[in-house]
Amino acid sequence: MGANKTIDHLMEAFAGESQANRKYLAYSKKAEADGKINAAKLFKAASDAETIHALKHFEVAGKTGSTIDNLKDAVAGETHEYKEMYPDFVTEAEAEGNKAAVMSFTFAMKAEEVHARLYQELLDNFDQTEEVFFYLCPVCGNIEKAVPEKCSICGVPGSKFIKY
Repeated sequence: MGANKTIDHLMEAFAGESQANRKYLAYSKKAEADGKINAAKLFKAASDAETIHALKHFEVAGKTGSTIDNLKDAVAGETHEYKEMYPDFVTEAEAEGNKAAVMSFTFAMKAEEVHARLYQELLDNFDQTEEVFFYLCPVCGNIEKAVPEKCSICGVPGSKFIKY
């Protein structure tokens, strides 16, 4: 097997492990809501294990660049999502009458635009040393640099935001 095939396999494994991470995290939240604490804990542990696998595959594949390169990649990825991917998804979900999907895609699309802007701000001010805090909306994924009164995307109270 050549090096290119191995890199392809590492990236396929990265994608699979990343999806398993999120799936098991969703299962953990559901088990917790159902009062099944042991299942919730195992799903959460497995989710974290899948993250370990995914990160190692990504590292071995040589996919983590310099912080500047990673920020540029993040801007490009988020921009693609909010400009190209999600608008089509929203249109198709609307045509199918799937209101829950329209809301899910719309929230994500608006949040991805914010993410791209924040990554670009970090690139534009790369040598800034003053620490900045970020605040995550737990409902739609919006990120702010100060706690808002309410989320500008989904309206959740700012008191629910998670500090980073």
